[in-house]
Amino acid sequence: MSNNKFKILVIEDESNIRSFVQTMLETNGYQVLTAVTCRQGMMMFSSHIPDMVILDLGLPDRDGLEFIRMARGLSSVPILVLSARALEEDKVAALDLGANDYVTKPFGTAELMARVRAGLRIRMMAGELKDGLTGEFQLDDLTIDYSRRVVTVADREVKLTQTEFNILSLLSQHKGKVLTYSTIIRSIWGSQDDGSVKKLQVNMANIRKKLGTVPGDNRYIINELGVGYRMLDE
Repeated sequence: MSNNKFKILVIEDESNIRSFVQTMLETNGYQVLTAVTCRQGMMMFSSHIPDMVILDLGLPDRDGLEFIRMARGLSSVPILVLSARALEEDKVAALDLGANDYVTKPFGTAELMARVRAGLRIRMMAGELKDGLTGEFQLDDLTIDYSRRVVTVADREVKLTQTEFNILSLLSQHKGKVLTYSTIIRSIWGSQDDGSVKKLQVNMANIRKKLGTVPGDNRYIINELGVGYRMLDE
């Protein structure tokens, strides 16, 4: 599949970084849209429907977290945060709101491009799940409708982010089997770094909370400590 099929929206107010990222993406064959403010980014996002967003958080008019909230109300398009904020709470806040990945400035060109490719693999995987994987998964009162990408618990719809749904779907497709941290990370994000396990654990904690379980409650998913996760078979 040719890279130039993909359209990436870059929302960044620092002109030198915006120009650098745009040039780097275009050199690698991607179509690039740019925005300087959160408001402009929202307008571009709604009108152009990009395949991926690269988002700065320190925007001049609004915090970039506001963009994530807006985008997740409309779409599951992968969002890669590119920010100077390096504190763990900032990363967790962005991921909790639905960002798929988080890269801190200054960043390496090779790393950023790897994260972009990983994000687009999420996009393609979501399309494959939506178009190719049909039917339902049932475990006690948990139901996963693969075609509609809808999860319910006791007939109550559970609102998952795209990443959370992909993780839950992956575990359900391998029910009864332990999937290692690295296997899940490669399948969902395409690459692994020092923060990948923490990112997976944050997403898993969110999934458990949304499914109505607490640590130690193995109703649906078992955490094989130090190894990975396993979806119950029955």
